[in-house]
Amino acid sequence: MRHLELNGELARDIALAFDASPNPYMLLTPELRYAGMNQAYLDVLGRRREDLIGKAIFEVYDGGGEDDAARANAERLRESLQRVIETGERDHLALIHYPIELVDADGTRRIEDRWWSATHAPVRNQAGEVVYILQHTQDVTEVERLRRRVAGAEDQASVGELLSGNILARAEHVQEDNRRLQSERNRLLDIFLQAPGFIAVLTGPDHVFQMHNRAYADLVGRDDLDGKPLRVALPEIPDQGFLNLLDEVRGSGEPFQGRAVPVQLARSRSGGLETVYLDFIYQPLRDMDGSVAGVFVQGHDVTDAVLADRRQRLMIDELNHRVKNTLATVQSIAMQTARSHAQPERFAESFQARLLALSHTHDLLTRSHWEGADLHEVLEHETEAHGRTRVLLNGPHVALKPSAALSLGMVFHELATNAAKYGALSAPDGRVTVDWSLDEDGRMRVVWREGGGPPASPPERRGFGSRLIERSVRHDLGGNITMDYGEEGLTAVMIFPVNSGRN
Repeated sequence: MRHLELNGELARDIALAFDASPNPYMLLTPELRYAGMNQAYLDVLGRRREDLIGKAIFEVYDGGGEDDAARANAERLRESLQRVIETGERDHLALIHYPIELVDADGTRRIEDRWWSATHAPVRNQAGEVVYILQHTQDVTEVERLRRRVAGAEDQASVGELLSGNILARAEHVQEDNRRLQSERNRLLDIFLQAPGFIAVLTGPDHVFQMHNRAYADLVGRDDLDGKPLRVALPEIPDQGFLNLLDEVRGSGEPFQGRAVPVQLARSRSGGLETVYLDFIYQPLRDMDGSVAGVFVQGHDVTDAVLADRRQRLMIDELNHRVKNTLATVQSIAMQTARSHAQPERFAESFQARLLALSHTHDLLTRSHWEGADLHEVLEHETEAHGRTRVLLNGPHVALKPSAALSLGMVFHELATNAAKYGALSAPDGRVTVDWSLDEDGRMRVVWREGGGPPASPPERRGFGSRLIERSVRHDLGGNITMDYGEEGLTAVMIFPVNSGRN
């Protein structure tokens, strides 16, 4: 009847019929306040309409007293009304105790026990929202009194037959079962809503959201999903093939499982798409006749695990690359050192020193998880064995890439070793000053200047150390180096791009 366009005359006729009904009716708002009632209801209560309109029902109905049984009665009524609001479905109370006040012919007022059977029905607006609850009650006091007499009668069988198998008792059992099922439903709903994984229930060919939990709302970045088709609720999803998957599950009745599937979601207000990775399953939901009515969606966000696995694989690949490069460097150092030293003991000494230089720089890079090293730290590591007062370092903090740090570590090791054998560090008063600076084009200028030692002279032959220095600066760093052998000692000037070399 709510679909009819009521004119004034029809509405008046319906109101008159409602008021003339001999059965008690009353109308409640979702806030459980009286919105209307018919005359039969007022007669039962002995109240006036103006005393009830707008008043909360539980200000009028206290369950029949102040004891535990009365409070239980009131709570059962509240639960029934609440179920209508939450589910939008009818709810029945087979039996509820509600004593009423009666006035005898002589004006004496007395309370009489009464029992009622009630049906609560939702009244919806055009949008399908529950706007009122209609209560229809029937007085079953005589039946209840008879049932109580039966409970104390000696001939239980014959009275039981008279009552057709105790219909009222059966109704009470049904009511108790409904209450138990409702309690179980509420527990399951709590579990559903609080589950750590994301969950949703989609029904119909358009995959309309019926339910979803908090984790699902957090995943997609929105909560206004229920009642909307998937295509409308999550417009970024259809073009990614998930609607086709859901259609296949509905059509085949077979579940679908995805592992680390990339999904693009518009999770932020800006509308930009963010890629997440999901483990999920689409499970078909069946009707009583076995046909697929919907799809149960359940899964977990595994984005962090997927990205961590990718980082780990990248680190392993990078480690393999660096190990191969290091082994190639060690092999080259061994071969070139062997060519320069015919005596085994001298070879072992030089080879070990160069490996230690390489190891020192590796230690620095390990501390920073191979993100790079500071130039000042590289110089300190390669020259600290000669005393900090004899090697003076002056320059700004400069972050070097791992490859550049390794190359410069070997260069400074060779320069320091030569200075200790032949140059300034071989004399008691000799000193080495290392200055470096950055120009506006991002090029590094490093000056190694020796003083206080013997005069420097070019080597008679180019050994491995000289070749290593020149190769490291020119090839590995992409720069150039000049070596000035003067009366005060060696001066080496290196210029190279500070961001040169591979990571």
